[in-house]
Parts: sequence; C-alpha cells; structure tokens
Amino acid sequence: MSLATTHSQAPIALEGGRKTRKNLTQTRIRLAIVGLVLVFGVIGARLVQLGGIRESEATSGRARDVITASRPPLLDRNGRELAMDIQVPSLFASPRQIIDVDEAVEKLHGVLPELDVNWLRDKLDGDEGFVWIKREMSQADRDKVFNLGIPGLGFRTESRRYYPGGNTASHVLGTVNVDNQGISGIEKYLDGAEVKVLQELGLARGRALEPVTLTLDLRVQNAMHAELVDAMERYQAIAAAGVLLNARTGEILGLVSLPDFDPNVPASALQEGRLNRITAGTFELGSTFKTVTLAGALDAGAVRLTDQFDATKPIRFGRFSIGDFHGKRRMLSLPEVYKFSSNIGTIKIMQALGKDRFREFLNRVGFDDPLTVELPETKRSSIAPTFSDVAAATAAFGHGLTITPLHMAAAMAAFVNGGTLVPPTLFPRTMGEAMALGRRIISPRTSEYVRYLMRLNALEGSGRRMNAIADGYLAGGKTGTADKVVDGRYDSTRNLAVFASGFPLTDPQYVMVVLVDEPKRETPQSGRTAAWNAGEVTGRIIHRIAPLLGVMPDFSESSELSLVPSEIRNSRDGN
Repeated sequence: MSLATTHSQAPIALEGGRKTRKNLTQTRIRLAIVGLVLVFGVIGARLVQLGGIRESEATSGRARDVITASRPPLLDRNGRELAMDIQVPSLFASPRQIIDVDEAVEKLHGVLPELDVNWLRDKLDGDEGFVWIKREMSQADRDKVFNLGIPGLGFRTESRRYYPGGNTASHVLGTVNVDNQGISGIEKYLDGAEVKVLQELGLARGRALEPVTLTLDLRVQNAMHAELVDAMERYQAIAAAGVLLNARTGEILGLVSLPDFDPNVPASALQEGRLNRITAGTFELGSTFKTVTLAGALDAGAVRLTDQFDATKPIRFGRFSIGDFHGKRRMLSLPEVYKFSSNIGTIKIMQALGKDRFREFLNRVGFDDPLTVELPETKRSSIAPTFSDVAAATAAFGHGLTITPLHMAAAMAAFVNGGTLVPPTLFPRTMGEAMALGRRIISPRTSEYVRYLMRLNALEGSGRRMNAIADGYLAGGKTGTADKVVDGRYDSTRNLAVFASGFPLTDPQYVMVVLVDEPKRETPQSGRTAAWNAGEVTGRIIHRIAPLLGVMPDFSESSELSLVPSEIRNSRDGN
C-alpha cells in the first residue's frame, strides 16, 4: 500500500514543482522586463531631455531676440551703403552635455588658441544649458570646430555689423558691441531713439527694419578724409578735423575727425585721441571769431562798413597790452580790419557794440545752446555768462572762450545764407523743414556784408592761399591761429589752426570748418599760421568736392562785383 501510494503521488508533486518554477521564471522575466523598461525609459527620457534642451532665452541678462536682432542698413544720401548686417557663426556650449571636459578643452584650444585654457575649462565645467564660447567666428574656424565632433557644442548664426568704408566715416557711424547694440555715433542714437523718431525714420520694432538714409555724401566724406589724412602727414600734426554743412538746410555732408578708428574693430575706438573733435571737442577758435564779432556789430548798427578804426598802437587793459600780429600801425577801414585780421580794430568794433550786447549776440548765434545733432558725443561751449572789459576784448578775437567746431559751422551757415540759424542734422531735411526749424539771427543785409568780407579775405587777406587752390569756386572765409593752453598758460609754440569758409559766396550753398592741431612748417620757407595749413587744406577739399556737388567754376568779373556792397562801390567811385 505504501509503495503504491508513493508511486501514485509522485507525478502530482513533480507537476507542482514545475508549475512553481514556471511561475517564478515568468515573474523574474516580468521583473527583468520592467527593470529594463525602467532603465531604458530613464535613459530615453534623459536623451530626450538632453536632445530637447533649448538654448537659454537669456544670455548674460540679454534676451535672445535682442542679441540676434538685425539693425537697419545705413545709407548715404545717394543710396551707397555705409553700414550693413552680415550673418556669421557663433560658437556656444551646453556644459551639461559635455562628456569629457578636459578632452573638450584640449581640442578646442588646439583649434582656437586665442581662448584661455582656464577660462575655457570654467565655461565648460558647469551645469548651464547655454554659454557662449566665441562670438562672430570665421567660417573656417567654424568648420574646424565642427569637425572635432565634440558633443555639447553648437553654432548659432548671428548678425554682425559691417562697415564697408572702414575708418572713413567712423565718428559719424559709431560702432556696436558684440550683441549688435549701438555703443557710439548714429548706431547708439538709433538704439536710444524714441518710438516717434523710429517711425519718422521708417523703423519699427518687431518687424524688418527699413534702411536709414543719412545726409552724408560718401564722395565728399572720402575726399575730406583723404585730404585731412594728407594734412596730418604734410604738417606733422597731432590731429585734424573738418565738417561740411549745407548752408540752407543744416544737413551735414561730411564730417571727419582724425585720429579715427575702424568700426569693424570696436576696441580701436578706445585708443588714445579717438575723439570726435567736431562735436565733442571745444576749442578756442582764434580769429575765425572775428567774423562773429563784426557780424554782431554790423547787424546792431553799432558800426558801418565804411567806418575807420585807429590801429596805430596796442590797446592796454591795466598791465595787459593787446596788439596785432602784423600791425599796420594806421587807421583801418572795417574791411581792412577783417582782411588784415587786426586784433586792435576788432576790439574797437566790439567796444562800439558794447560788451553786454556782444555777449548777448554770442547767445543769439547759439553758442550757449547744446548741439542738437543726432550724435551722443557732444559737448557744450564754455563761455563766461558775463564779460569783463578785458574778457570781452579777448573774446572778440576768439580767446578765452571755447566752442565746438560744429557750433562755428552752424553760425557761419547763418552768416552766409541770409541770416537764418538752422540746427545741423545727419538726417535728410527739406528747405521747408529747415526754415520751420530756423530762426533769424542777422538781417539779409548783414549777411551780404559778411559774404563780401569773407570773399575779400580770400582775394586780399589770409585766405589767398586757399583761393589759389580753389580758384573759380568763389570761396571765402577767415583763418584762425590760436595758441594752445598748456599747464594753464598759452604756449606760442603749440597752436590750433582753423579755417571757416563758405562757397560759392554769390549763391551760398556750403560752409566748412577745418582744423589742424599743432601743425609744423611744411618746408623751411613755409609759415606756421592757419593760412599755410588749414587754409590750404580747405582749398584742396573745395577743389575736389565742388564739382561733385554740382558747383561749377565761375571766373566772371560780374560775379565778383556782385559781392561788393553798394556802400563800398560808392566810396570807391567817390575816390
């Protein structure tokens, strides 16, 4: 029985063991599958996470759309490109995706040796989702980095500002930083402009930007730049500058200040002496100020064109004595005071006007006003609110007060255009807009007197060297040679040479102010006053740009005679 019982129960026990083992195996398989699914799920999720990492919406506090924002092309008045955006690759990294930091640093440094190894390791050894490694790379460098095959590195196409003219108009255009944001010049002005201004210029936020047209004439700008570069070499000067205005609208057609910089290399703007001397430099402009003094006195009726002034001896103010550089030591007519650049005669003309009215006239011509030109780099004049007798005397011939060359250019435009002071601008303006913005500072008759004096100086005075070069374009103007202040004292060995001019004076269209800082004699036989340097540079510029601007030479005697006021013609006939 027992044996039979044993044999009869064995299949049942075996079947139960098999079932248990089968269930256990299935459970283990299920657990393994679940484990594998979990493992691969985690891996997959991580891969999806890494693969789906988006570049940070903000980098160094700047939104992506700001960093990559395009800028409007800048054009000259004839449609030539002055500045444009080009597309360039920039290298970034996602440090959390970098597998081997040391390997990545070694390989990247081999291709981009300018990157500091420690800086690069700090950048890559972190948990950020986005860091810049190198902005605005060349395509060749981009290809080298790409071929390294380093996980966690990527490229973004960014807009980079490009200035095809290089240095030529750098102080006007300014430059941008690595995020394509304006940091100087017109570039900075456009970024800081109000919405209304942007709309007036055809710009709009959040959509494609239309080109912005400036008043610069690239042909004029190139000619001025070339002649001023030549002047620095020719006269071994430390700096030179010039500005050309449309006398009727205030539009700036050319503005150069040397030394300048390459806006394609923004760091070059930080080098010593890279100052915009036309708008951000204030200077004693010397005898060019005599035009201002005579215009004020003539307009007030304090003196007449035919008046005589005693220039036989210096004028004394206590222990101070003021004389003439090349004194005639005789009575001088008002035109002779101007063409001989007599300090004595100019002081007496100012005294006839009165120091208080003289100071008021300086305010009327805008010398106390801040420049309204669309450049961030501007400076205010430095003029005492009231004048003592001696301060008024020295101010009459341009000493003891400082203004920007653009202030002087705007005043000269008013003196020749019939008497209307129009604020200078770098954006196109119609005659109607200019007249609406302008204000009268002298009468049309006084403007005729000033044009006559300027032309007389070109024919018979210190402007003769200028006129010989710009012959036929009926230009005229006034020289100024001002000793510079060094350690609180005037240094007669270091001076600023200036020429303020207009052309053609029979139909005034343009005015120009040219500076040459600390010029030396071109030859041992040359002089060192402004007639020999700033005057000659002015003549060379006019000779080059007048035909470009449609100003034809005129050698007719009738044109010259048309500039002579009736008072002078009658006095000549009486003699």
